[in-house]
Amino acid sequence: MKDFDTWNSHKKEINEVGLSPEFFHVRELWWATLGLNIGHEQDGKNDEFERPVLILKKFNRHVFLGVPLSTQEKSANKYYVKISWQGNSSFVIISQIRLFSSKRLKRKLGKISGDSFLEVKNRIISDTLDES
Repeated sequence: MKDFDTWNSHKKEINEVGLSPEFFHVRELWWATLGLNIGHEQDGKNDEFERPVLILKKFNRHVFLGVPLSTQEKSANKYYVKISWQGNSSFVIISQIRLFSSKRLKRKLGKISGDSFLEVKNRIISDTLDES
């Protein structure tokens, strides 16, 4: 059973006093407060409801297009793209792409290479936007 009441209280705090860092950039990985979500949407983990997120597009200092990461490999799932960064491996869940408020950003983890970023972008275009 998901504890939506605890998440709701936490979400209200984030809305009021969220960090909203101005200096986040494309290709960066951040811990972000994703919360508890509905159905099969990715939830955050631990008491802070956090999950790593890759920043795909910064629209302004308040919002960005991002995608959550997982450490769980699902090799049969074409919507999981493996990336490596600073000696770590993760999987970008491209089917979970969405708009985020920068208030959700907690702390920077690192930055992926230009080649890895290009692979993620290409897979988003071919695997999620292709009409077939």
